Amino acid sequence: MEVGEIETTAESMSCSMQYHVINDVIGFLLYMHQQIPSSVIIVLQDIHQEFDMMHIERKQLEMDLATKDLKIPLRRKYNSRLREVRRGIRVFEKLTSTVSSVQLALQMVLGESSGISEVLLILGSSPLRPRYVYELSFLHGKISQSSSSDYNKCKEAEVLSKKTIRMLISKGVGSSYYPGPTKLFIMVRAPFSFNQPLHFLPKREFKYNKKIVPFRLQFKCRKQDRKLYKWHPQSETGSPRSLEDNITTDLIWYQCRHVIKGLISKVASSE
Repeated sequence: MEVGEIETTAESMSCSMQYHVINDVIGFLLYMHQQIPSSVIIVLQDIHQEFDMMHIERKQLEMDLATKDLKIPLRRKYNSRLREVRRGIRVFEKLTSTVSSVQLALQMVLGESSGISEVLLILGSSPLRPRYVYELSFLHGKISQSSSSDYNKCKEAEVLSKKTIRMLISKGVGSSYYPGPTKLFIMVRAPFSFNQPLHFLPKREFKYNKKIVPFRLQFKCRKQDRKLYKWHPQSETGSPRSLEDNITTDLIWYQCRHVIKGLISKVASSE
């Protein structure tokens, strides 16, 4: 079992920090497992920038093609590029729609439950039959409150994301991959009272194939009480759990309704 421990210099962890780490890890995993090309990874960080640039290029090409005195070789070149851009826009529309839904779902679960203890990022045909499993455990103790709209990336979140990506690279994540498009499923462990039927479905008895060895990342704050946590070998994933949480809160798994499908083959054909 691969386990990576990452400690943030912040004294407490905000919902915003959790959100940005999860979001950045999703983008990195999709890229490293060759589900999206490098030109698309920005979608997961700034979902509008590249998409807007493609629309601007499309409009410019259409304006150029409307010029009557445009030479035939150049007209053919512009027409060919315009077809590529239009295909790329359709792919981006599908990807950005799914990613926007995933980001909204993460913000909703983080905001309503004031932080989550565990996230599973599962690559494969289904959550029950994964090819790769990445488990993010947040051993944060108390979550610092932030407003539901306060998800701007602070310096602490940026540093934590960089540490996480370096850790994943050092462990060789993505060195092997499934040769073809696959799906990314998101599972979160949240209180049983959490209710977001538009974005999450409760999966109280969720367990994935025991043959799959997950890669685990543990996130800790600088001044947290390490004695509050221990490993529970009988839990579904063998994850570290807070003793206080076990006593006061019933946590169950929820599956995000929004699934990110690998688009590498479609996007690559339009580049």
